[in-house]
Amino acid sequence: MSTRAFDPAAPERMDAPQPASRELEADLENLRRLNARFGSHRIIRRFLERWLKPGGSYRLLDLCTGGADIPRLAVAWARSRGISLEVVAVDFQPGTLEIARRWCAGYPEITLQTDDARTLQSLENLPAFDFVLCSLALHHFSEADAVQILRRVRALATRGALVADLERTAFAFAAVWLVTAVLYREPMTKFDARLSVRRAFSFGEFAALAARAGWTAFGHARFRFARQAIWLEK
Repeated sequence: MSTRAFDPAAPERMDAPQPASRELEADLENLRRLNARFGSHRIIRRFLERWLKPGGSYRLLDLCTGGADIPRLAVAWARSRGISLEVVAVDFQPGTLEIARRWCAGYPEITLQTDDARTLQSLENLPAFDFVLCSLALHHFSEADAVQILRRVRALATRGALVADLERTAFAFAAVWLVTAVLYREPMTKFDARLSVRRAFSFGEFAALAARAGWTAFGHARFRFARQAIWLEK
């Protein structure tokens, strides 16, 4: 797939303003399962193991958190290792956050806030963050907005940052088409997943975004399945 198909006038269905409906809740649960089965959670755990040490205390920011599966994963992982982890999770959609708040009821370490990842005005008076995460979100934005988010990530992370997303390839599109034809067939999940891979950045485009955002000496690698990530360590 040589050209990125991004049209701001035709967003993914989960990005449309909507109440906390049963359809949206099912879609967010499908995303959690997809993240767990197809590599996104594996990437997060890899960097948690790299960055968070037993007995330590850390503050983490998760951007575009959706149903907050990444914060719950991080907190559960930290608890099992005697690590104190405080997480602020941000998303732009109030309906999505209403669902996430129900799912995070047993996680007092997580604070959920409504905010735009491009501006993050609600974070201005908060203490600094050790690490910033952003998973499977940049493909929802234009190139200019993605660069702006990466600038925010770099500025807010005092120790490290990880931004992971899909990689746009013909294989990825075929795999997503098959998975949503066989396993995850709900209309919102099917529509958004197939659109996501066409809106995703190629491997080279992803690195170029980071460079435009002022990232230097950053890591960049491919991961299973059709995932890629860039990271900074300060």
